Amino acid sequence: MRAAPTILHLDMDAFFAAAEQASKPSLRGKPVIVGGLGPRGVVATASYEARRFGARSAMPMAQARRLCPNGAYLVPRFGFYRSISEQVMELLGRLSPLVEPLSLDEAFVDLEAGGVAWDAQSAREAGQRLRADIRAVTGLTGSVGLAGSKMLAKIASEEAKPDGLRLIEPGTERDMLAPMPVRTLPGVGPATGEHLRRAGMTTVADLAEAGEDELVRLLGKAHGASLHRMALGLDDRPVVAERDTKSVSVEDTFDVDLHDRVRVMNEVGRLADRCVQRLRASGHSGRTIVLKVRRYDFSTLTRSETLRGPTDDPAVVREAAGRLLDSVDTTGGVRLLGVGVSGLADYTQEDLFAQAAGEREPVEEAAAEEEADPAAPEQAEAADPAERHWPAGHDVHHREFGPGWVQGSGVGRVTVRFETPTSKAPGRVRTFRVDDPDLEPSEPLPLVAEPGEASDVEDQALSSSSPASRPKSRSEPGSGSGAAMSRP
Repeated sequence: MRAAPTILHLDMDAFFAAAEQASKPSLRGKPVIVGGLGPRGVVATASYEARRFGARSAMPMAQARRLCPNGAYLVPRFGFYRSISEQVMELLGRLSPLVEPLSLDEAFVDLEAGGVAWDAQSAREAGQRLRADIRAVTGLTGSVGLAGSKMLAKIASEEAKPDGLRLIEPGTERDMLAPMPVRTLPGVGPATGEHLRRAGMTTVADLAEAGEDELVRLLGKAHGASLHRMALGLDDRPVVAERDTKSVSVEDTFDVDLHDRVRVMNEVGRLADRCVQRLRASGHSGRTIVLKVRRYDFSTLTRSETLRGPTDDPAVVREAAGRLLDSVDTTGGVRLLGVGVSGLADYTQEDLFAQAAGEREPVEEAAAEEEADPAAPEQAEAADPAERHWPAGHDVHHREFGPGWVQGSGVGRVTVRFETPTSKAPGRVRTFRVDDPDLEPSEPLPLVAEPGEASDVEDQALSSSSPASRPKSRSEPGSGSGAAMSRP
């Protein structure tokens, strides 16, 4: 534990949804939900406006639609979010050489190691400068927690949300933690929380008063002892600049249960190839192949096989995953499949190639932005390659009307709103055929314009278009499978 609050925790506010609102003026101040839009999709992030209706992360998308029927529902753009994350991490790197990223939107920083903070006042000033820099560079907001330990800094940032800063003075930890619910502490999930409630412990003060011996009796030696230390506000974990990757995995949730065994096998092979792409991108190989199968009744089975040595060969991983699938009964239907590799190493065991009986097939290196994120698994229904798909929320460019984004698509039509992050007002809406040759997918535009940069191109594009009606309190025509754009 430090005598000064020089450990900083940054957590970007509703990151995915806030990035979408910043890039789309018509969505600012309105409920936005980002995630998988299929029948079994899951919410990745909900904006604060959507949270007022009860929508939240990890909620089934169908439930979010019932709670917030007038929200805008968008498909994630992970490449876009990753580019913003890189900007934020660069700002953190200017503060200290010790930055520990936890995800795209969250990280710890050791301010003392960077020489930018040594007491409460200097730490607060560093946190305030960071928040201002993030807003200037990305246009987004982040909440900052400052404390003498990682656990308390993370709790402080949660208390600061949204768009705030909270500093916990060393020596005040126990008084601050005492009235908080036990779920505030890391490692206390619903099951552990319920177990503690039945034992009469609902606040952190209850845990501290119960003593280590009682918590060890209830939760086991490791968990009980750790929880008692946290209840006392004790945490001496250092900020680690680089954390070792323990495994690489991919998984898909299907809109409709898969019953065809050949289709299931093909999906496992496809997932194995994607897993190898990630494995190679991270510079690793692995020894243990893991197959995950969630069946029609929500029962989840995991099977694994350990090879003689590490590999990053797609044929080896496909064959191992296929052998694991042979031991799983899928006759009732499969709703989710996953393939992973663990036991990672930074070298490859060449003689493992002999394990693969099939012909070697090269794996194309996939761009990181094209990979699915675990928070919102991509829907894996077979697609007609001849048909153009327009995910709701993704960027497009029209030869005549300029840059815009997909508001929705369906029945052979795609509805586009033509606006950019620097638009002064919500843009106009137009509907096109899905195969319109003048409409093309586009890269995301920067959220913050460079100094002196004007939006002349955008203004000319908007002024050249003929008048179009504003969106009404129902979805635009042709937007059946995309974003529900309406007034909240």
